Amino acid sequence: MLKKILEATELLNCADVSGEKVVHWLRDAGATAEHKILKDESGSTDFIKVTIPGHQGQLSGGTAPTLGVIGRLGGIGCRPNRLGLVSDGDGAVVAIAAAAFLAHMRNHGDILPGDVLVRTHISPNSPIIPHEPAAFVDLPIDRETLIRAEIDSTMNGILSIDSTRANRIAKQTGFGITGTIKEGVILRPTNGVLDIYERTAGQTPFVVPIFTQDITPPGNGLHHINSLLQPATVTSVPVIGVALLSPIVTGGASTGVVKETELSAAGHFVAEVAKEFTAGTLDLYHHDEFELFVNLYGSMKQLQEQR
Repeated sequence: MLKKILEATELLNCADVSGEKVVHWLRDAGATAEHKILKDESGSTDFIKVTIPGHQGQLSGGTAPTLGVIGRLGGIGCRPNRLGLVSDGDGAVVAIAAAAFLAHMRNHGDILPGDVLVRTHISPNSPIIPHEPAAFVDLPIDRETLIRAEIDSTMNGILSIDSTRANRIAKQTGFGITGTIKEGVILRPTNGVLDIYERTAGQTPFVVPIFTQDITPPGNGLHHINSLLQPATVTSVPVIGVALLSPIVTGGASTGVVKETELSAAGHFVAEVAKEFTAGTLDLYHHDEFELFVNLYGSMKQLQEQR
């Protein structure tokens, strides 16, 4: 995994990087990959889609669960204001490195039961916008356009990966995970997810504090920790945030802050979840607790709606 992280970092740390170059690298790693230009009146970005088919996956007519992996970010670069790969780009780094890792496994005989669908985008020239306590990297296109492209109807569960360093709440090295978000309800992590975290991070679980406003749609005027859980606003399947952290406040537009070994640990977490979830041996949420919550307090789907 570390090798894939190093290669992905080198690939994305260039002013002339493009979706075509990323797809070429992924195909060399044995992945099925494609890219397209997402464009609206605001601008454009190169959108990347990677598929790692399972031997009993939906793509081959099987019934094994499909995992979605989304690398969330505003951009991998903020040129001309900043030169080089910015902190905000780490979601894309981990997503494409994990995709290459899983594709390598598959091509050498370790084929997962279910499909894994990886989605991210490549934007080396994104704008910087104000945010407290540190500036964010903004998308070059409308947020709704990107979120809708990231979600596939065949996904049965989602890992959303995002650099989460521009805050004063979740402060430590490495990566953390959120509770599971499903239809506006914040649920505690399952023991299976915590077990995977412990063995890949090499430490006791760090669960990122998430507030109700963090799981509401963007653009509603409420403060969000970042875009980590935005996919949960447009799907009914369980979503877990994989947050790349820092012990100090680090703006998304900061350069020179990549810690490759920490990104590698997050990549291993993604790969291990993919193995167990697609095999049907890992629950991403407590089904009985979710049903009881809804029976007691009603649906929270209104939190997914734009106001």
